[in-house]
Amino acid sequence: MSKMNLVVLPLALLVSGAVNAATENPFYVGARAGGVHYADFDAKAGNVNTNPSDSHSIDKDDFAGGIFMGYNVTPWFAIESGYTWLGEVTLKNDDAHSKKVEQQVIDLVGKFTYQPTNSIDLYTKIGGAWQFSRFHDKTDGLSDRDDSLIATAGLGAEYHFTDNLSARAEYQYYHNMEVKPAETKYNWDAHYYGVSLVYGWGAPAVVAPVVAEVVEATTIQLEPISAEMPFAFDSNELSAEDKQRLDPIAQRLVNFPEAQLVVIGHTDSTGAEAYNQNLSEQRALTVATYLTKHFNIDPSRVSAEGRGELDPAASNDTSEGRAQNRRADVTTPGFEIEQEAVAAVAQ
Repeated sequence: MSKMNLVVLPLALLVSGAVNAATENPFYVGARAGGVHYADFDAKAGNVNTNPSDSHSIDKDDFAGGIFMGYNVTPWFAIESGYTWLGEVTLKNDDAHSKKVEQQVIDLVGKFTYQPTNSIDLYTKIGGAWQFSRFHDKTDGLSDRDDSLIATAGLGAEYHFTDNLSARAEYQYYHNMEVKPAETKYNWDAHYYGVSLVYGWGAPAVVAPVVAEVVEATTIQLEPISAEMPFAFDSNELSAEDKQRLDPIAQRLVNFPEAQLVVIGHTDSTGAEAYNQNLSEQRALTVATYLTKHFNIDPSRVSAEGRGELDPAASNDTSEGRAQNRRADVTTPGFEIEQEAVAAVAQ
């Protein structure tokens, strides 16, 4: 494979209209193991370029392994970083004088994914790596270490056994690794090949289905759904976790146009009463605005108000109590619907 192909392939995947991912987990970690092949050796002694193969027997293959972690930014693009041990290069000359070069890298790459089936991903990676090369010559008592930034790219296939567990087979190319003991500079390329085991996590929980209670033969009573949204001190911002707590209420509002929403904001007793009243109103408005805009709910179905510090849920004499009082109570009241309407939603 040419070096140009390793650069062009990520761009081809990027513009493809059929990119997806077999898992919705945003975070993942993995371990890799395999082999490494060293190629394109070159040496420069002073101002003279030489070929190390002319004077040395070079062991060009070794074991390699490492660990990595990543984050799926979108279904088709991830950022991935990891550490890989790339083995040792051994150079022996005619008098059995041997030199060894140990190689390690920490890389940071962009991973572009294309999904031909629900269980299989094809991907390519491109980015940079920080290489740590250590030179050892026991005969001459010479030891040296060189660090440098190099380019890396790769490709592979990933099979998903479950939503959380998958395996990879991949190839990765590390360009122009080097070490500079004494007056000589050695350059080479490393070609890693191997398999990986990957564990992913972090997918949002599935919203539980609405449970209906039959009151009469012709009607069904839907019970109220409530959630208490905590807020940080002097804040009206919703976190990603807070928004997940609102999913059951949002699902009720989407499935049943007759469902109403009631949001009441509260504060602790810290600060002026007028300031706390305004902050509680902002908290209620934040929740109501998120639900109406994100789930396309008619604002006429929503009631939002602030009660300041008037309705504490706990004592304001302790930090724990004040934390409980910084909240918004979110409720969609229960109501009755015709049995035929519920059957239509279930379908």
